[in-house]
Amino acid sequence: MGKMAAAVGSVATLAAEPGEDAFRKLFRFYRQSRPGTADLGGVIDFSVSLVPGAPKVVRSHLNWSSVSDHDARRAGLQPVSKWQAYGLQGYPGFIFISNPFLPGYQWHWVKQCLKLYSRKPDVCNLDKHMSKEETQDLWEQSKEFLRCKEVNKRRPRSLLEKLRWMTLGYHCNWDNKRYSADHYTPFPSDLAFLSEQVAAACGFQGFRAEAGILNYYRLDSTLGIHVDRSELDHSRPLLSFSFGQSAIFLLGGLKRDEAPTPMFMHSGDIMVMSGFSRLLNHAVPRVLPSPEGEGLPGCLGTPLPADLPRDSVVEPCSVEDWQVCASYLKTARINMTVRQVLAMGQDFPLEPMEENKKDITTEGSCHLDDDNSQVKRAG
Repeated sequence: MGKMAAAVGSVATLAAEPGEDAFRKLFRFYRQSRPGTADLGGVIDFSVSLVPGAPKVVRSHLNWSSVSDHDARRAGLQPVSKWQAYGLQGYPGFIFISNPFLPGYQWHWVKQCLKLYSRKPDVCNLDKHMSKEETQDLWEQSKEFLRCKEVNKRRPRSLLEKLRWMTLGYHCNWDNKRYSADHYTPFPSDLAFLSEQVAAACGFQGFRAEAGILNYYRLDSTLGIHVDRSELDHSRPLLSFSFGQSAIFLLGGLKRDEAPTPMFMHSGDIMVMSGFSRLLNHAVPRVLPSPEGEGLPGCLGTPLPADLPRDSVVEPCSVEDWQVCASYLKTARINMTVRQVLAMGQDFPLEPMEENKKDITTEGSCHLDDDNSQVKRAG
């Protein structure tokens, strides 16, 4: 409790800027926070058994029978009965699942985010400044750069290291914050299966993964304060999967004058925002460098097993491919958010002709901000 009290004291002494709301003040505090000091003493760490000193934390009860152990393993997950799931008092509908992945299985999802999901025809931040031909296969253009990363630290950044976001399935038009039937590419079947199992375990059988945003964080990246309200069906949950370096996540209220609750997101952690919590303000003010320098979280040190189930959606990951992924993740974090856009039987509303003519691949935008680029935030 001492560290938590010290952290609260540090926040209280931070002078508010003119017109600054409670959320922005906490965002700024954690953006400037120093790892290894009392600054982070008030951040909830769900990986700690029973989360001592965090009175808001409660156990969440999952639907064990909704996902068979076999289907969980097909997605690379432990049996649901073994998941450590938590909620927060005052945040009904928020569920935090502390790394339920089987040892080694995170390798598949990291590789997919870097090697497969980053390919065309999916949409990314680089499209605004580069042709489709130049961004056709970011992995192939970047893998040798990343393999030589340790040898030549002064080399130019690879295209993968310049990647900030990708969108899958229905692509949001960042200018008007809307989805439409015209802006769609097939959603990855393996990610859809993973999402369906997690949603079912949390009580949302029949969840359909229709849109995804992949955010690729560098150590200086932040995710601005926002609410994900573009989906037409808010009764279905927002799923968030984290891989790589840890980060601080801030979960606020319906208004930004409500101070948010800070928590760590570690590699493998999953968050579910549903019900009342589906439309709350949230943000990521800080990605935390590994305490060991440029190292990987311990849970990523175990290789993906060679004896995968025959019907597994997880695919083998070669040593060569993982070398590229590991080099990337030493100074980065990847987050996948998956959402259902439409309710069952629902259609998109008709759009004015002017909006239909816009090309989403050339429009600017994303949630992420960092010291090297100025981009928009989705709302």
